[in-house]
Amino acid sequence: MYLTFYALKEKPFNASPDPNFLYLTPGHREALAQLVYAVQESKGFIVLTGEVGTGKTTLLHTLIQRLDGDTEVAFIPYSKLSFDEIFVYMLEKLGITNTTNSRAQWLLALDSFLMNQRLAGQKTVLIVDEAQHLDSSTLEQIRLLSNFETPTEKPLQILLAGQPELKARLELPELHQLKQRIGLRCSIRSLTHDESRDYIRHRLRIAGAQDVDLFTDGAVKRIAAYTGGLPRLLNIVCDHCLLFGYADQKRKIDRDVVDQAIEYLKGEERSQNDNLDTSRQHTRARLRWVFGAIVTASLGGAAFQFLGSGGLIDVMQGLEGHLTALAASAQSSLHLLLGALRGILSV
Repeated sequence: MYLTFYALKEKPFNASPDPNFLYLTPGHREALAQLVYAVQESKGFIVLTGEVGTGKTTLLHTLIQRLDGDTEVAFIPYSKLSFDEIFVYMLEKLGITNTTNSRAQWLLALDSFLMNQRLAGQKTVLIVDEAQHLDSSTLEQIRLLSNFETPTEKPLQILLAGQPELKARLELPELHQLKQRIGLRCSIRSLTHDESRDYIRHRLRIAGAQDVDLFTDGAVKRIAAYTGGLPRLLNIVCDHCLLFGYADQKRKIDRDVVDQAIEYLKGEERSQNDNLDTSRQHTRARLRWVFGAIVTASLGGAAFQFLGSGGLIDVMQGLEGHLTALAASAQSSLHLLLGALRGILSV
């Protein structure tokens, strides 16, 4: 929509992890160099960490591009899998024929593949993204894959990438052996103000912009402050800025345009929260209805019981006693119910 207006060949702030748009800060450049080195030198286990939105996945795709044609890569972006699912996915990505459900046969097939790769002078890399979601059992079984080794090298390189929680998980006592096998650790951080400005200019340049200073200094300052220098958020905000700027027919993205975009994004977030609040209100209403129905049914059953056993006075006295007992029971149950409900709704 705004491409022609701003003379762009393609969208500069797409959310997809396109290596062509990678902006290498000193930190990103160092991390990429470390990853390439670790694979080429067969370091075995490699760990990359960074906050959500810092560009880990883009860096991983760039790593795959940088590795020469003598490296086979199995990239697994879905970490919420069992070990067997990860194993089958890896075999498929490596082109290893899998015609059995036997894990022993999988291991034999992988061992044969790795040895053939080594004889051909080629390397094999397993990359698991979002690895902070892996449970300890799965991580331990992945560690066992590093047991494939020769007297001189490890034929399978394993790279785990994830958020800082991955660091904490690797400190667990049950993962002590995995921690000992990590040959290299590296991390990336969010961008500074200057890096955020250069990031925006870089992506505009790659997208074919004739004016890489399309965003004014005031606009960049506001964007950097709002996003905290996270590339993912930078992309989202900048893309909305171009859309609002086009709508207002502004050739430059100034702070006013940025404020409009941010208010719009905040409005979307509030709308999502309002929808959640509405859902919670409906849940409370349904629970009140169910509780009321239980009380009504209980009273009705009691009345029927007492009517069958005596006169009206007996019924009233019986109901009074029943109501007293029911109120005490209901109060206790209600406290338990509300406690559970608060726990559910606070998630």
